[in-house]
Amino acid sequence: MVEVFKTNVEDSSHADLLIDHIHKTYAHFKANFDLEDCDKILRVESKLSEIEPSPLINLLNEFGYDAEILEDEIAPAARLEYL
Repeated sequence: MVEVFKTNVEDSSHADLLIDHIHKTYAHFKANFDLEDCDKILRVESKLSEIEPSPLINLLNEFGYDAEILEDEIAPAARLEYL
């Protein structure tokens, strides 16, 4: 399972702090930021369980950052054409 979030994190040292906190809180998650992307992407992956977005959004909020689920821009029917 992968969940992608749009954030307002801009500083790489803050991103590193958030990643450390996510990994300590959710040991089975792999998380990383792409601060070069215009949406300041946070990508979270878990092979063991589904990812509940609300706790991750709340975690970023606790540190003073905004986060929201980044919706997939490719419509499900269009995705089938690529399979």
